[in-house]
Amino acid sequence: MAVLDRIASQRTRTFSPGEDIVREGDQPTVINLFLDGWGRRYKDLPDGRRQVVSFFVPGDLCDLNIFILRQMDHSIGALTPLTIAEIPRSAFEEIIDRHPRITQALWWEALVAAATQREWTMSLGQRNAAERIGHLLCELFLRLRTVGLTNGTSCPFPLTQSVLGEATGLSLVHVNRTLQDYRAAGMIVLKQRELTIPDLRALMEASMFDANYLHLDHEGRHFDANI
Repeated sequence: MAVLDRIASQRTRTFSPGEDIVREGDQPTVINLFLDGWGRRYKDLPDGRRQVVSFFVPGDLCDLNIFILRQMDHSIGALTPLTIAEIPRSAFEEIIDRHPRITQALWWEALVAAATQREWTMSLGQRNAAERIGHLLCELFLRLRTVGLTNGTSCPFPLTQSVLGEATGLSLVHVNRTLQDYRAAGMIVLKQRELTIPDLRALMEASMFDANYLHLDHEGRHFDANI
């Protein structure tokens, strides 16, 4: 805990909504740890179309092995007012050398990130609009609950319908219609940048959500710094 607190407080930066932390083509120099606020990883096409490929919430690390790349092949931007800790290569290598338990936790985190990316691919390739949206809502709620950012059945939700469309490959019309259907069914409440899921199990069933890919109750639990 002391090591993690130290590296998280040495070099911090703040960003405004819409501001990029790093852009495609930049040379990466640090690992980013999200301390407060939401971010997104995305790719743009030359004609301006955008695909969001992941979201970052407080506690997330970004690209552990970034130093081996000469340039970024994607961009990372702030969705909300954002604070990150920058971890330089020297500090990261010190952690790896001196703290094997943290190193194993980082390996676990990288495997979960890869599993999450596979699940997003499954959504884009196989799930229908309702399943894509519901699945993403369940995932984000559980990730926020893991880091203590939920309040009962509610959690912060700063994502616009446009951003949801960029993440799920759906048009704005499809996103709006799907959210309205979920609202009408009493499965979600979206109000003032807050999401409420009255019955999480029901939403999980409706979107064919299985939390196994997040590994919240399995091998990674013993890496919890509170244990």
